[in-house]
Amino acid sequence: MMPLSRFTVLDLTRVRSGPTCVRQLADWGANVIKVEATDEVDTGKGLGGERHGPDFQHVHRNKRGITLNLKAPEGRAAFLRMVEQADVVVENFRPDVKTRLGIDFDALSEVNPRIVYGSISGFGQDGPYAKRPGFDQIAQGMGGLMSVTGLPGQGPVRAGIPVADLTAGLYCALGIMVALLERESTGKGRWVHVSLLEAMVAMMDFQATRWTMKGEVPRQAGNDHPTTIPTGLFRTSDGVVNIAGGGGQMWARIVAVLGIEEEAKDPDLATDKLRSTNRAKTNAVLQAKLETRTSAEWVAAFNEAGVPCGPVYSMDQVFADEQVKHLGLEMPVEHPLLGTVNLVRSPMQIGGVECARMPTPERGEHTDAVLAEFGFSPDEVSALRAAKAI
Repeated sequence: MMPLSRFTVLDLTRVRSGPTCVRQLADWGANVIKVEATDEVDTGKGLGGERHGPDFQHVHRNKRGITLNLKAPEGRAAFLRMVEQADVVVENFRPDVKTRLGIDFDALSEVNPRIVYGSISGFGQDGPYAKRPGFDQIAQGMGGLMSVTGLPGQGPVRAGIPVADLTAGLYCALGIMVALLERESTGKGRWVHVSLLEAMVAMMDFQATRWTMKGEVPRQAGNDHPTTIPTGLFRTSDGVVNIAGGGGQMWARIVAVLGIEEEAKDPDLATDKLRSTNRAKTNAVLQAKLETRTSAEWVAAFNEAGVPCGPVYSMDQVFADEQVKHLGLEMPVEHPLLGTVNLVRSPMQIGGVECARMPTPERGEHTDAVLAEFGFSPDEVSALRAAKAI
């Protein structure tokens, strides 16, 4: 028994944001049923990347898979029958699709008042942009992230990961857990909905609040931190290092490690505020010294002095790092066709419980077994197959 094994989740999600949400539940033991369209309905099968590729295998692990044609009356009826016994339904269709299919929250709560319904959209369930197609990069641009990413004057830059997709999934998973907790006292389900745009604006955090509270429009700061000095990327004799050392005490430690006591007497560097105003001069003083030793030497020296400092890795170097290896972030999973595949485990560590390690299911792999668990007889399953509902 795992922490979430008492919950059954019907997963209608596709691509990345929705599957990311459901994966948070699946990793900790929820009984997740991945519902995919039948071959007759989904002829492209391209959403979310190649089934046996890294993206698909990563986001759909720890689930069982069935096919179900929700456009067929028999398929919808079968789905509603499953909803009667389920705890959670998650979808990331465009807002109007679930209503057209007759599987929106109101429809499902009539069947099961305890159902918790999670929805992820591009721009919200209503409003002037509700029917627009949502995509991570569009949300990055509209949410402000691209305006603060990149070097000053470079122009807007996309972040290197799908930030809006991933955070929308995480926020939706958190909302589902809140609704499940509330249901323990009320007995009633809730509709939890998150959009890529809302998630992206929320992730702008202090950058967004600088505008809402002070009317300040944050700009690109490149590798420098927008408010804390000195924090940024510096060249060494063999590469680069990250240093994060804001505040007077941290500045004193940096001065001592670099041996720049004389340079630090410059009146322009006397206080945090002055170092921030004279950012270029501050960084130049540090840069002149940092180029004299290797990255590894500086990382060791700064950390010994209590100054946050680290290397800048490529992905192969990330997984070669001794701390990453110690944490066991590379998680082997046995796949019946692919053999051993190495995925990335959940970053959460819960004492005494390990993240589940089931491979991503093949298309419709568990249809018969899952329907039997929901009370469908062999004859009923055969009838559904004859009607092309599964």
